[in-house]
Amino acid sequence: MSETKRIKTALVSVYHKEGLDEIITMLYKEGVAFLSTGGTQRFIESLGFPCKAVEDFTSYPSLLGGRVKTLHPKVFGGILCRRSDRQDMQQIEKYEIPEIDLVIVDLYPFEATVASGADEAAVIEKIDIGGISLIRAAAKNYNDVIVVASQFQYKPLLDMLTEHGATSTLEERRWMAKEAFAVSSHYDSAIFNYFDNEEGSAFRCTAGDQKALRYGENPHQKGYFYGNLEEMFDQIHGKELSYNNLLDINAAVELIDEFKNTTFAILKHNNACGLASRPTVLEAWKDALAGDPVSAYGGVLVTNAVIDKDTAEEINKIFFEVIIAPDYDVAALETLGQKKNRIILVRKETRLPAKQFRSLLNGVLVQERDLNVETVADLKTVTEKEPAPDEVEDLLFANKIVKNSKSNAIVLAKGKQLLASGVGQTSRVDALKQAIEKARSFGFSLQGAVMASDAFFPFPDCVEIACKEGVTAVIQPGGSVRDDLTVSYCNEQGVAMVTTGVRHFKH
Repeated sequence: MSETKRIKTALVSVYHKEGLDEIITMLYKEGVAFLSTGGTQRFIESLGFPCKAVEDFTSYPSLLGGRVKTLHPKVFGGILCRRSDRQDMQQIEKYEIPEIDLVIVDLYPFEATVASGADEAAVIEKIDIGGISLIRAAAKNYNDVIVVASQFQYKPLLDMLTEHGATSTLEERRWMAKEAFAVSSHYDSAIFNYFDNEEGSAFRCTAGDQKALRYGENPHQKGYFYGNLEEMFDQIHGKELSYNNLLDINAAVELIDEFKNTTFAILKHNNACGLASRPTVLEAWKDALAGDPVSAYGGVLVTNAVIDKDTAEEINKIFFEVIIAPDYDVAALETLGQKKNRIILVRKETRLPAKQFRSLLNGVLVQERDLNVETVADLKTVTEKEPAPDEVEDLLFANKIVKNSKSNAIVLAKGKQLLASGVGQTSRVDALKQAIEKARSFGFSLQGAVMASDAFFPFPDCVEIACKEGVTAVIQPGGSVRDDLTVSYCNEQGVAMVTTGVRHFKH
């Protein structure tokens, strides 16, 4: 069996024709004959090249409104016959089946049709039958046939034709077969998920566009990202994103999306170490940094406002890994771009997936994304004292931060500024003590501050400690069997407490 195969006949039937003309032209110049259907046949002929209709090739017309066009032994025999198998070759000679050496087929836009809101009848008609069968057949017989399964593979084919004409190596055919099976498996997963209708009866998720990262969480681990980051960001400066960068960027995006007012946040290891909402982005930056200027070193910065020159000059005074914003002034970019490795991202408007998943043990954990954002209407005052309007604002502010912090988590805030947080602790008391110590170390008074907890207080101890430090209002989910003891202590101290009924654990 020769590794190099010459392309003599190509079956071409595609939905997306952009970029196809150059391929067809090069194939024709190499003496390749064409088989095609419907619109693709007309497209090839419009380029001035002869093309035989599949209907003439099989002696069968297109049937059932186009549902049956290429599903015929003469087509699939020409693709699947093993050129090195004497019996196969005898059979195709007997039944006058010409060999097909190249299959260029793409699939009906099923996902786009679903996304458009089309009715079920229209969606069902976009389930490709002939195309997917041709792709699988050609990929299976990669020893002899080369397959192009989507317009994203037009370029590799074009490069191949440019390099060595209408021939292919075994390595090239096997690579294209792999890509074809990636297309078919993704397509079938999309169809399954449509019919599954969010029931979750099985886990099917595919993602392409593999990006090899410098390493995983640690240098001795390999790491990859699958997906199209360009849909979310334009990277306009800096080194390649790392595995840990991406974890922090994900946490940063989830956090900043909680806020509508101008807000700046600084994150380290997926947790906010500084955050403030202010009238201007410069004020927000200064007060976010004041929350923990030590942890900000090497952090990830994110804002929902355009960064101007003055803000950029202040930011430029510290070392950080990544900055994310919806846009930057030209002068701001000149300042921020002074460090060659500094990663500068422009955030695009993109909807995040509704579900999250992670591999765990010998399976996969799946959950809905935590999209619950508590508002004033969700707060239930459980103490005799009602929180003042400014305290309510701070409570909601702190609750957004604690929701996006690793459990166990406590957040202390005042005047829409994160004073300190305790995160990732094995006890809620330890989390509070960590937050208090951090606030003291940076000179913050907790008098008049509010406290937020990601889960209920099993005992009144956290509230007792916080009240002694000057905290005047508390927000928590509630639901402990000892809630009455905690509320009673708040009443004795004249502290307001509200509950949300919503827990925000995060691991």
